[in-house]
Amino acid sequence: MTLSLALVALLSAFGSSFQYGYNVSVINSPAPVDFYNRTYFDRNGVPMDSGFQTLLWSLTVSMYPLGGLFGSLMVWPLVNNCGRKGTLLINNLFSVAAAILMGTSELAKTFEVIILSRVIIGIYAGLASNVVPMFLGEMSPKNLRGAIGVVPQLFITLGILVAQILGLNSILGNAKGWPVLLGLTGIPSLIQLLVLPFFPESPRYLLIQKGNEEQARQALRKLRGWDDVDDEIEEMRQEDQSEKEEGHFSVLSLCTFRGLRWQLISIVVMMMGQQLSGVNAVFYYADRIFQSAGVDNNNVQYVTVSIGAINVVMTLIAVFIVESLGRRILLLAGFGLCCVSCAVLTLALNLQVRKWENCLWDFQICNYLPGPIPFVMITEMFLQSSRPAAFMVGGSVHWLCNFTVGLVFLYMEAGLGPYSFLIFCAICLATIVYIFFIVPETKNKTFMEINRIMAKRNKVEIQEDKEELKDFHIVPGVSK
Repeated sequence: MTLSLALVALLSAFGSSFQYGYNVSVINSPAPVDFYNRTYFDRNGVPMDSGFQTLLWSLTVSMYPLGGLFGSLMVWPLVNNCGRKGTLLINNLFSVAAAILMGTSELAKTFEVIILSRVIIGIYAGLASNVVPMFLGEMSPKNLRGAIGVVPQLFITLGILVAQILGLNSILGNAKGWPVLLGLTGIPSLIQLLVLPFFPESPRYLLIQKGNEEQARQALRKLRGWDDVDDEIEEMRQEDQSEKEEGHFSVLSLCTFRGLRWQLISIVVMMMGQQLSGVNAVFYYADRIFQSAGVDNNNVQYVTVSIGAINVVMTLIAVFIVESLGRRILLLAGFGLCCVSCAVLTLALNLQVRKWENCLWDFQICNYLPGPIPFVMITEMFLQSSRPAAFMVGGSVHWLCNFTVGLVFLYMEAGLGPYSFLIFCAICLATIVYIFFIVPETKNKTFMEINRIMAKRNKVEIQEDKEELKDFHIVPGVSK
């Protein structure tokens, strides 16, 4: 691990992934709800109906993942035309714009601006959640790809924790401080906008998509800390040869290409399992869930902060063990523990457990779910020609499921009560079964080696001299 690689990983994750987590949790503060009620009363002279308030707040929460879906749909064209680093720099404009709008919403006396801003910051998060893992995965050596791939998730959990701390009533989670709380999201973007230009672009993008081997060599030398980068350049040339034969995959051609069928299905299943595991429901509506479990109102926020801290610690541990245990074990263990914790949470809510320590233990397990692994797997299971389209598909599934949870969870809770989490439990169980039988281990393997493994499952041939996937039939929709 060189200083340059460590710095670009930390800067990319802080400037992008941190804000993803921050905006997941910051909306949990009750202060903006009071602002909605006051604004509605000032306009109409009557209090807001409780049903309308539930609808407005569900929209406020769910507009963030809806924006994330829109952002994911922009990944493929942006990363192919502007590069990975260029896309991250452009993306910062969304964050700064949203921060300004949210920070001034109280002065403008309009809660509609907050809802609009949640869409804009969601677009930012949708792009960031896909581009950062792609950027770091392509820059990392194979022995560090998993550990560096977990760094974005570490900063997501840090963002969640910082939002929970700043959202305490005694800090910014009050009637005077909440506009600042929402507007602070723009600061990491400004830092990234100023510093990231001094770091190299993805070497794989420079060589394979831009055709500039000299710039790719320079970027690799800076990232690796030594001059001899011929082995990695040769591996990239093999991918480049494959890309010349396959062309750039669009989303349509990716979905119809037999040689990547099981890779695509696996990514869709893992993304759905990740987002429908119940973890996001916890973060979006943490205070409400703890109150349902009987936690005292004065302690709810502190319990939530404790959970955020435990989540950071568990993710930090994942950074150090992902290369030793492997991706597959972490996926199975994470979904398994999440399945158990959803069942325990259902029991706790049914019994109205009033000792918050019991709920804390339950959520500690639930938040162990290794969220970044599916994004790491997209980088590893797809070659350069299909990777942007794969991230676009995976990211769209990720945010569509996130949007669904944010929008319908309050209604699920109203209809099913404590049994809501049994649905998440069943989804986790189904995901475990799929991973156990289908998903291979990718630890310490090159991109081409992983494609050989998946070729056998897809029942396609590999032409060894070019090390590429070949379908038995003409590939529809693929440019030549």
